[in-house]
Amino acid sequence: METILTLEKLNKRFGAVHAVKDVSFEIKKGNVYGILGPNGSGKSTTLGIVLNVVNKTSGDYRWFGGTIDTHEALKKVGAIIERPNFYPYMTAKENLELVCRIKGAPFSKVEEKLEIVGLLERKDSKFRTFSLGMKQRLAIASALLNDPEILILDEPTNGLDPQGIRQIRDIIKTIASQGTTILLASHLLDEVEKVCSHVLVLRKGEILYSGTVDGIIANEGFFELQSDNMTELKNALELHPAIDTISEEENRLFVYLKQALEAHELNKYLVQKGIYLNHLVKRKYSLEEQFLQLTNNK
Repeated sequence: METILTLEKLNKRFGAVHAVKDVSFEIKKGNVYGILGPNGSGKSTTLGIVLNVVNKTSGDYRWFGGTIDTHEALKKVGAIIERPNFYPYMTAKENLELVCRIKGAPFSKVEEKLEIVGLLERKDSKFRTFSLGMKQRLAIASALLNDPEILILDEPTNGLDPQGIRQIRDIIKTIASQGTTILLASHLLDEVEKVCSHVLVLRKGEILYSGTVDGIIANEGFFELQSDNMTELKNALELHPAIDTISEEENRLFVYLKQALEAHELNKYLVQKGIYLNHLVKRKYSLEEQFLQLTNNK
């Protein structure tokens, strides 16, 4: 799979503040990557460095395997790292045609991209009449005009209402399904879990996790159990080699694992001991739970 962007031990200092610390990762073509972390974690600074608007202190980054220089590589990149800034008295179509002139893209791209972001019917409306969500969608259309190989979005749903957030998420999924690689920075766990295939967790400029979203939540999980005789149930569970710890809450046992154990296997084990369950649910940790575990341990 083609590598679009490589970061190697990237560092950025602002005086005494070490904003980005030895950050290394790769972005492969066709995936949706999320840089996840609280405000001040180094997300925007990292994006600024690779987009050549922030100077790195040390380390290196390469676009497209280093085969072309950064200036040429950035012509294949679409990015929104600040609030969209268009001419308020011009229509959506006129604003995008102006961007086409700057990027050297054909005007035929304007309506095509407006359709992707759901604004084709508002092409002749002035920008000043747009809601915040519509302005953000127009900015995405603008970033797509040159058919970029990668789209970079910094907090794309910031400040939007729930409907606006959902529209942006759906647009990101549509763009990704058409083969465009996406890199988005967000402090919203839900956003990354629903949209991204890969995640990089940052805290105070350091990487806590880098890999697939499935990978960060792919743990052994835990069971919620209930039976008529909870004491007998607990005693039997304590003898099972796959079980790590057991806690009780609201007349249910929460059973945490140290190795893989399927629900049917546990049920069979308990039946063999004469214990019948009236409640059995296997759960996975959410990205939020895993994220909190990561950040609380540092």
